[in-house]
Amino acid sequence: MQRVGIIGGGAWGTALAAAVRRAGRDVTLWALEPDVVDAINTRHINTLYLPGADLDPAITATRDIARAADADVMLLVVPAQHVRAMAAQLAPHIRANTPVVICAKGIEQGTGALMTDAAAALVDTTLMVLSGPSFAGEVAKGLPTALTLATADAARGRAVATAIGSRTLRPYLSNDLIGAQVGGAVKNVLAIACGICEGRNLGANARAALLTRGIAEIVRFAVARGGQRETLMGLSGVGDLVLTATSMQSRNYSLGTALGQGRTLAEVLGARRSVTEGVTTADAVMGLAARLNVDMPICGAVNDILNRDAAIDAVMMALLDRPLKDEVTP
Repeated sequence: MQRVGIIGGGAWGTALAAAVRRAGRDVTLWALEPDVVDAINTRHINTLYLPGADLDPAITATRDIARAADADVMLLVVPAQHVRAMAAQLAPHIRANTPVVICAKGIEQGTGALMTDAAAALVDTTLMVLSGPSFAGEVAKGLPTALTLATADAARGRAVATAIGSRTLRPYLSNDLIGAQVGGAVKNVLAIACGICEGRNLGANARAALLTRGIAEIVRFAVARGGQRETLMGLSGVGDLVLTATSMQSRNYSLGTALGQGRTLAEVLGARRSVTEGVTTADAVMGLAARLNVDMPICGAVNDILNRDAAIDAVMMALLDRPLKDEVTP
């Protein structure tokens, strides 16, 4: 697996291009924006989405999806709500039996589909999921990062892990595609909750409580959806949540912090180029949770704030007024 195609020229796609090239692979990155393609090919930098990260001149950017699809393994790195359309666009160009690694973290609005279901147009391929604690800027710089690579095909998973992995990017194999996807999606919603807590100056105790009870919500949701409880104790569950819900590098945590400080959702999103996945995922999570009959009060509170114009203080009081109950360790 020498040739790696990457679909998506945002921060995460660009960072993965840098990491995979560092592993010695030939990398072709498809990007939508002509400015991104030109900047990568001529100045070896993505000024729109990942400024400050110098890229190997051997990385090739293109707007020709067929060119990017001429690869031994594909990484699909577009926002979650665009995975279905992008998979359909990619399908005619990809060779049969090519491993496709989905690197988006979210749940599709309207359908409640996980990303592997949204990418159903990619027939005759081996779908995998890459998830776990990873800030794009750190991956691009070659700082140590461990991730979950989930797949039902262990042999091909090992081959992909070897192809994209290096001393500083370490993919750990899992057979739990559902759990890895749920962890990566729901943690974005919980990170917004923790950011609101920070913005409202509610203290470290409150944030620790949100993290802990948030993990319980992720586990309940994943198991109801068919995932494995143990997966959520690993990199794509606890690991990703702790990273995303404790650092201002996280778009979701920083969004929540701004909301807690009194800014409006429109103000925060209007100033951003990159997608903040937790905003759309919150609504999708709660829709699916209702169908699965899963209790998710923290995610529900975030969804009320983001998508139902609920006042933060009123939502917080409603959470604090919930009846006391026994703690059940996930």
